[in-house]
Amino acid sequence: MRFYFLTLFPEIFEIYFQTGMIGRGVKAGLIDYTVINIRDFSGNKHHKVDDTPYGGGAGMVMAAPPIVAALKSIADLGTYPVIYLTPGGKPFEQKDGIKLSEYPGIIFICGHYEGIDQRVIDAYVDLEFSVGDYVLTGGELPALTLADAIARHIPGFLGNSDSLAEESFESHLLEYPQYTKPREFEGQEVPEVLLSGNHAAINKWRLLQAETRTRLKRPDLFEKYQKSLHNE
Repeated sequence: MRFYFLTLFPEIFEIYFQTGMIGRGVKAGLIDYTVINIRDFSGNKHHKVDDTPYGGGAGMVMAAPPIVAALKSIADLGTYPVIYLTPGGKPFEQKDGIKLSEYPGIIFICGHYEGIDQRVIDAYVDLEFSVGDYVLTGGELPALTLADAIARHIPGFLGNSDSLAEESFESHLLEYPQYTKPREFEGQEVPEVLLSGNHAAINKWRLLQAETRTRLKRPDLFEKYQKSLHNE
């Protein structure tokens, strides 16, 4: 899987792809990344890539020419889906990460200011995603969020496929509580059932905990879970 990031701040990405599981994925050859500085395609000595919006209004808009020039520098343009991160996009979900992990590569456009010229979206963008109902200063963090969520579904990335199957959202349920040593901490003890060695009882407890957590914290998700049970 190859990720392309079109950005005004390329330095944001380097440390992320050198650490943790993402870094191990890069070293193992499971994922690769290319960061493209949109300013390199500005066509002017000041590397200016934005301008005032037609019709007036606050802020600046990223211009189409440098973004499109940056896109066209990618040999695989037309093969990989182009994703634009925007608060107006579809809320990104686990199922989107699973589907996108099947592509050999993905191109992310990271916007800034008041966004990008609509003509780029109309002509080049395949998918628009949001990471929540709030506004960030740029699209870099959302792009990294999607890349991380997608990478986890690449075969061999996690090592243990059971870990992926048991994660939150895989079955419309939040994950059950997790405990490790010590057995007692500040007066709180690990639930006795987890120490019993009875795997059937443990699985039953975990399912009940996951259902309870989801019902209390994410009633919208719990509704999907209930519907999935009725459809089985």
